[in-house]
Amino acid sequence: MKEQMQFKTRIQYLVPQRWLSKCLGAIANCRMPFIKNAFIRFFIWCYNVDLTLAQREQVNDYHSFNYFFTRRLKASKRPIEKDSHFILSPIDGTLSEFGPIFDGQLIQAKGLIYKLDQLLGGNEFINDFNQGFSFTLYLSPKDYHRVHMPLDGRLLKMIGIPGTLFSVNQTTSEEIPNLYTKNERVVCVFETSVGKMAVIFVGAMIVSGIHTVWAGRVNRGLTEKKEWDYNRETLNFSQGEEIGHFELGSTVILLFAPNTVQSNNLDKKSTICYGEKLADVVS
Repeated sequence: MKEQMQFKTRIQYLVPQRWLSKCLGAIANCRMPFIKNAFIRFFIWCYNVDLTLAQREQVNDYHSFNYFFTRRLKASKRPIEKDSHFILSPIDGTLSEFGPIFDGQLIQAKGLIYKLDQLLGGNEFINDFNQGFSFTLYLSPKDYHRVHMPLDGRLLKMIGIPGTLFSVNQTTSEEIPNLYTKNERVVCVFETSVGKMAVIFVGAMIVSGIHTVWAGRVNRGLTEKKEWDYNRETLNFSQGEEIGHFELGSTVILLFAPNTVQSNNLDKKSTICYGEKLADVVS
């Protein structure tokens, strides 16, 4: 079994990642009823997707597979209790890793670490998050793929960083060193009541788009690092508010400043829904 998992990981080095993502992205955007309905039904069957949670419960109601994949949920299924004393989960998914950021290094998986400055695409915010705390949350194919604010915040900066498109499931995170700094990603830095907070969208194989509500699709044609400065604008987002989504999604990494959050009763590999309590704010 271990040899089989290693093979699946290693073959990703040989796969033409962008070509494959582009081709499957074209299929995902296809609006021909026969193709898109068959694709959606197969996906629902394969991953046991519960459409009763969605605002649109019928396959025919989705214009394309991507509309289905980025489906919105019924508000009644994810009640949000806003509270500035708590950090709320930004996504539906699995809590892959969490822990302190020591000496500019974060935990990727057991035995693997990676560097904070490489994750952020430079040193500009390293002093804000070094010795702080991080959470890594994985979105599986069946999950809801919109991302929400963990805490009230004002957007300061967005950084688009090009990279590879390795899968980011549990197997690859345990076997590919520096996975999250290799892959394409979008770093969003906010000012909050507890200091700076980063919400990082990490791309993956077959992810055809990372979108934010203020800029649309960010990673289209991204060949070099690009920065957007919002410091002089007033882009405020409340806790639980949607800030973006993945097309054929991936992983979200949260970073917090030192001595601002405290994790209690968390279990790695546990599932969590957006709006649920992730951590306490240190008063």
